[in-house]
Amino acid sequence: MFAKVSSFGITGINAFPVDVEIDISRGSPQFDIVGLPDAAVRESRERIRAALRACSIDFPVSSVMINLAPANTKKSGSVHDMAIFMAMLYARHLIDVSPDNCAFIGEISLNGDIRRINGVLSMVMLAREMNIDSIFVPYDNMLEASVIDGIKVYGVRNAEELILHFRNQKFLSPCQRYIPSETPYDEHLDFSDVRGQQSAKKALEIAAAGGHNVILIGTPGCGKSMLAQRMPSILPPLTFEEALETTKIHSVMGLVTEETPIITKRPFRSPHHTASEIGLVGGGSVPQPGEISMAHNGVLFLDEIAEFSRKSLEVLRQPLENGKITISRVNGTCSYPCEFMLIGAMNPCPCGYYGHPTVKCKCSPKKIEAYNSRLSGPLMERFDLHVEVAPLEYKDLTSKVRAESSADIRKRVMRARAIQKERFKDTSIKCNALITPDLIQTFCPVDEESDNFLKGVFEKLRFSGRVHSKILKVARTIADLEESEVIRKKHISAAVQYRTLDRN
Repeated sequence: MFAKVSSFGITGINAFPVDVEIDISRGSPQFDIVGLPDAAVRESRERIRAALRACSIDFPVSSVMINLAPANTKKSGSVHDMAIFMAMLYARHLIDVSPDNCAFIGEISLNGDIRRINGVLSMVMLAREMNIDSIFVPYDNMLEASVIDGIKVYGVRNAEELILHFRNQKFLSPCQRYIPSETPYDEHLDFSDVRGQQSAKKALEIAAAGGHNVILIGTPGCGKSMLAQRMPSILPPLTFEEALETTKIHSVMGLVTEETPIITKRPFRSPHHTASEIGLVGGGSVPQPGEISMAHNGVLFLDEIAEFSRKSLEVLRQPLENGKITISRVNGTCSYPCEFMLIGAMNPCPCGYYGHPTVKCKCSPKKIEAYNSRLSGPLMERFDLHVEVAPLEYKDLTSKVRAESSADIRKRVMRARAIQKERFKDTSIKCNALITPDLIQTFCPVDEESDNFLKGVFEKLRFSGRVHSKILKVARTIADLEESEVIRKKHISAAVQYRTLDRN
């Protein structure tokens, strides 16, 4: 007796089709699984045996061979349990309806319950692309799967429901498509809570409008972390396509829940400075996404960035340029997207008070230089804006005047983003920060006065080609905030002022 049932596996964040083939023949009783299964897949034999007993179905006293095709691709996890279970029923003619043009993904417990799995969104997206009519998923994954339109999604609580459905005794109902509602911004983290710091707020507004990377330098307690934590409140909302990209990564990591079946808020990741390079960019024997991929389409905040290890910081350089990270291991190669805004915060010296107007710094020039050199020149070049956050004055802390809210700042950011959307409508570019080198001249036109000014600055400060491009992109964003099509001298001048560490 032979049968074949469709399932899916996951490599990185991308799904691949798996055909679960079963052959039940005469011979000594045995149950084998082939097709490069890992330990979790092989252990499904015992889960299937127990689940069949829980459904009052005897396990065949025969030779049972399961093949997971394609046989040259590694299969991992418990995702194929439901498909193996269905193949067993189909081969033995214990169901009345053929499971052709259906796919099954899910883990089966010993009592027949269907447990949630990771990576469902990617599998359902591939199933739709393959024109599969129906997909059966764990009930706890049903809302996540139903985000995808054009395919019937059935949520299964236990194996008994599956059997009754395919025996035409008690049908499961396809889930209605889940359409996420617009997520309100977090009112608890608002820029109106930050006293003073008008210049730093303006810099973050520019960063949000153009998707630029920022480093905040200031003394302890001046509000660097408060400013960074409120960054998501002024960013534009995720588009549906961006939400799907982000959710695919979070789904693979098991961070999608019934309450949040799709990520609708821009991620904000803030790893501790003890994080390793693998923790930041991803890796492991079976490559997993790191913090930079978890921050895809959102913000990665590195507080006390100078305290991170040099090796951990240097591995960020290539992903910041390419917007993706490729991890190669013996078991395979995986690529993860990682287009994110990087915000760093650091003190100007080890004690934190270098340049403070009233508190004397206790660090020697040698210590200050060594501290600041923890961030290499190539890494510093990848920050578009260098922002000095001034110490707070008492009058700012005690002021009764409420500062400008995130909602007001966000309106200006959205206007600038609308201009960029129209500008880049025929390209894959999302914002000014992602303008490619070949399009700099096209999208960042400058008048003659601005060009002469930038030439003088470039020759005096010996900027690199990368810094030159960063200045033009930031100037482009400043011009967009002022709704100016041409980049003028004042826009270039403002962009140059945000290269503090280069000038110093």
